[in-house]
Amino acid sequence: MSEELSPDTSANDLKEPPEEIKNNLHIYYEHYDEEYTRSLFKLMEPIRSLWFRSKFIGFENFPKRNNPERPLIFACNHSGMAFPWDAIVMGYEILKHFDFGPDAVRVLTSPMLSWSALMNPFTIHNLWKRVGGIDATFLNFETMMYYKDHNVLVYPEGVPGIGKGFDKKYQLQEFKTSFIRMSVKYKTDIVGISTINGEYINPWAYSSKFVNRLMNKIGIPFLPLGFITPFILLQPWLFYFGFPAKLIFVLGRRFKPYEMFDKPYEKISQEEFRKAAAKIRDLMQEDMDKAVEEYGKKPYNLKEFFLNIIKNFKKLPLYLPTSWPILFTDHHKEFVIKGNRQYKQKAGFFRNFWLMIKNPITFAYFIPILGWIPIAIKGYRDNKIDKNKTIY
Repeated sequence: MSEELSPDTSANDLKEPPEEIKNNLHIYYEHYDEEYTRSLFKLMEPIRSLWFRSKFIGFENFPKRNNPERPLIFACNHSGMAFPWDAIVMGYEILKHFDFGPDAVRVLTSPMLSWSALMNPFTIHNLWKRVGGIDATFLNFETMMYYKDHNVLVYPEGVPGIGKGFDKKYQLQEFKTSFIRMSVKYKTDIVGISTINGEYINPWAYSSKFVNRLMNKIGIPFLPLGFITPFILLQPWLFYFGFPAKLIFVLGRRFKPYEMFDKPYEKISQEEFRKAAAKIRDLMQEDMDKAVEEYGKKPYNLKEFFLNIIKNFKKLPLYLPTSWPILFTDHHKEFVIKGNRQYKQKAGFFRNFWLMIKNPITFAYFIPILGWIPIAIKGYRDNKIDKNKTIY
């Protein structure tokens, strides 16, 4: 995310958005489709409950806005070297729990995730934005400070947090200062969240700056280098795969960065914002270390996992990772392309094969090497990589 302030975003009148922000209000609903998002719940629920088995700690006393005019800013750690299933599960659960009300969240996501269809789950065009994601630019972040329908969730580590490698698991990377700036300027609190066990969605995978720079040129934030990497070429569905880590989300402490300064927003230097971000990072690291100690000893909880499989064997076609590209692709075709908003998807061991016949592109996910050709064509047909944009 760019750290440069736009010249039109002065702090003189925070109730009436400046012209630049008024012209950017279209980001709220330009792609967001609540009906589509709700329809994905049936796909996500078995993945959430039977594969990742997510659990939320401390959310029973969910924080309310200190400033009713502004959304709260939730800040969470990234899980390294994995497709962001942790963020998908958390966003789904919060939206579902609060029924899309003002306590739910919209997520600021790395622009790189939306530049190409390949970085959207199963090459589904604009999926991140359809479910409420907003490209994480400074202007978009500030525009979201005038959005009252939901709170805002950010990942202040940015892409370095995802691509940090398993050797740096649970080590928060340097925070961007944008979320501190927004908190100070708009007098809204920041609430920390720790994601535990997400590091094991793709464990023992490491990062190479050289490889990642090459990947950035084709719109991929990073390429995890681990034991699963060679198999991605042989089975393309593994590009979106996640091991069944038991995801734990722990609500952390609340921060008021605007109380850390005794001068007006316009007079605070970038270095002062950077020091404030580093201080909050250290406090969030303390919270995460405690949460890892308490909830991170059994990242897979294999006993629970296999008992789940035995009890829900008939539901395997609903949550097994090999089913994900089939079910998501079929849902998108029926719900979006055909406009069948009453579509009720059925899945089963034989039914899924029929869904593949209905959606021939899904066969490519299981064809070694050559399967990548149609996936790459689809993934880059409307490639929007902009080399001049700053990565979040």
